[in-house]
Amino acid sequence: MTNFLIRRFVKNHEKTGDSNVRQAYGYLGGFVGVIANILLFAGKLTVGFLINSIAVMADAINNLSDAASSIITLVSFRMTNKPADREHPFGHGRIEYISAMIVSFLVILVGFEFIKSSVERVMNPEPVTFSWMTFLLLSFSIVLKVWLSFFNRKLGRTIGSKAMEATAMDSLSDVITTSVVLLSLVLSIWITFPIDGYIGIAVALFIMYSGFNLTKETLNPLLGEAPEAEFVDEIIMKTLACEGVIGVHDIIVHNYGPNRCVVSLHAEIPASMDITHAHDLIDKAEQEISKELGIHLVMHMDPINTDDKVVQKVQHQIVGVLMECGMELSIHDLRIVGDDNHCNVIFDMVIPHEVKECDEKKVAKEISEAIKKKHPQYNPVITIDRSYAILK
Repeated sequence: MTNFLIRRFVKNHEKTGDSNVRQAYGYLGGFVGVIANILLFAGKLTVGFLINSIAVMADAINNLSDAASSIITLVSFRMTNKPADREHPFGHGRIEYISAMIVSFLVILVGFEFIKSSVERVMNPEPVTFSWMTFLLLSFSIVLKVWLSFFNRKLGRTIGSKAMEATAMDSLSDVITTSVVLLSLVLSIWITFPIDGYIGIAVALFIMYSGFNLTKETLNPLLGEAPEAEFVDEIIMKTLACEGVIGVHDIIVHNYGPNRCVVSLHAEIPASMDITHAHDLIDKAEQEISKELGIHLVMHMDPINTDDKVVQKVQHQIVGVLMECGMELSIHDLRIVGDDNHCNVIFDMVIPHEVKECDEKKVAKEISEAIKKKHPQYNPVITIDRSYAILK
């Protein structure tokens, strides 16, 4: 069914890198979600009133919130595809994350409201009437939600949409909540205990839990989460494969929404290389990698002295001291000013994020003293640096 819908409603569905195709995938997921959840909401709400079940009505409102989230998804995909303008030179891709956060707040609000309703039902219990129509409706809802979960997961992974993958997880959580409601309905045949109210509280708490998880997932990219290690490794691998590049450091990835990624890095090249030739190689590498990975890559050319035996010897000695300090440290851009008797050893030192900013100078001082103790002729001049990417 999923493949049929994709082939039927997404033109050129195999070209997922195209923004229009990606938008069509988003529209498909949104429309299917709206239709399915509106039908489930109407059916459950009607049956919930007929059998006087707060748990079934809570599940119905949960489906209504899912329909609202699908509508917001539709709007966000429409706005996300809006081209860049003077005020937003990097496009409008982050709207997708903002829309998902709005949905998460709605989900939390729905859960909170039904906790209150369920507590009132526990305090003032009312009998629940079992009916086969309700049983069949809830069973159908479970089957439909399982399919919606796989449907949204496939669409999300195809176009790389975290919002749609989150919707898939939400559908899967709905399967659990509806299953619990179905269980309470069956148990109501044999017991007089006000299980309906307690099940309603459990469903509402689960709804709120899903909302908090969704908030976390959508907040991270807005705050500037670290890129995936596999993505960073792929950038490094392709950069090192370019002619003339012998090293890479200072990788920074800015995410401006799906398929809107700006990457900057320092590409190390031999200092002996002709500067014009090196510039041409870096320009070519930027264009090829940007096109291949669908990103905007900016490379800074960093000349490295690969022929000076003295520089190589000093770097090896400094790295040796760092390995003995018990911390995950690395250096780059090492330069030497002076002679064999006394010289300034200038370099950038990358420290782990576990080290607080207020402790950076302390770490630099400890490393400097360790170097001086082992190599008195060196005067370390250290610039603290941080890694903005996670490596494997």
